[in-house]
Amino acid sequence: MYPALAVHSALTGQHANVETLWVGGEGGMEEGLVNRAGISYRSIPAAGLHGVGLRALPGNLAKLTRGVIESRRILRGFKPDVLFFTGGFVAAPMAVAGRNIPTALYVPDIEPGLALKFPSRFADVVAVTASDSKKYFSHPERLVLSGYPLRADLLNWSREKATQHLGLDSTKPTLLVTGGSKGARSINMAVLKHLNELLDMAQIIHITGSLDWPVIEKAAQELPAQLQARYHAMPYSHEMGAALAAADLVLSRAGASTLGEYPLFGLPAILVPYPYAWRYQKVNAEFLAGRNAAVILQDESLEDKLPSVVKDLFLNKNKLGAMRTAMKKLSHPNAASIIASQLVELAGEQPL
Repeated sequence: MYPALAVHSALTGQHANVETLWVGGEGGMEEGLVNRAGISYRSIPAAGLHGVGLRALPGNLAKLTRGVIESRRILRGFKPDVLFFTGGFVAAPMAVAGRNIPTALYVPDIEPGLALKFPSRFADVVAVTASDSKKYFSHPERLVLSGYPLRADLLNWSREKATQHLGLDSTKPTLLVTGGSKGARSINMAVLKHLNELLDMAQIIHITGSLDWPVIEKAAQELPAQLQARYHAMPYSHEMGAALAAADLVLSRAGASTLGEYPLFGLPAILVPYPYAWRYQKVNAEFLAGRNAAVILQDESLEDKLPSVVKDLFLNKNKLGAMRTAMKKLSHPNAASIIASQLVELAGEQPL
């Protein structure tokens, strides 16, 4: 949802009279964030079909049918000039209901998920994060290489400002560890196992997520005083731009945001693709590693190999510098504006 919010911010900057309605799935978690952004919100029934057992299939089909009916009702009332999809099961019923309305689609991961492959059939424009996505679509003439849309506030942070804000030592290397809002348990536990050794190499910003925070907090309190000063752990960061700007190296999963946030800051990465889902993170990680901007550490090898991989990168300044340069080359800082311009053109207006 954050790429969509970034595009909306760019869109309202380009065009003064934008009226937006955000349609999400019933029970979706995004409603609060959308409302805080000042955007009207409606929900529709939605469900997936791929990989669903036979017992659940009839109920999910019924949800999708009701979703199409509700989508038609919403479209009749709102009368949009253009539709914009960024994924999720909600895209399918709305794409069917709005198939005669100009449509743009954004694909965050290198490989599109099924929730995006279906509505891409109805899209006039498909914006992609990277050129490698082109091989997954049969209509290359519809594709626009935009990059990953990012919140404008990320650019508010310089390295110096971020280091001061987080209370870091500007003379020491900094490792950022992050696993998203819920965290990544295997990454958290591997860091915890080798915490003293890692803190001998670098100061650490550890964004743990909520699930493992009690365990991490206890371990932090038990560190010797000199190591406590180098360990900056928190369950969640409201200033992610500061953490990214201050870091010399990041350890994380390989979700779609890594394709946008890390290039923006030229941040070399150790990527640990999530092993218990479809291969999107694996493809994302291979894209960055194939351009020498990241190294891949498999989840099953994480506990054994983490200290040696971190040590190798921090000791090899030339390699880390080359990774930083390679990552920076992948940045598309104007991605949100590019997609916003496409929406305006589809709506029959000219970008300002």
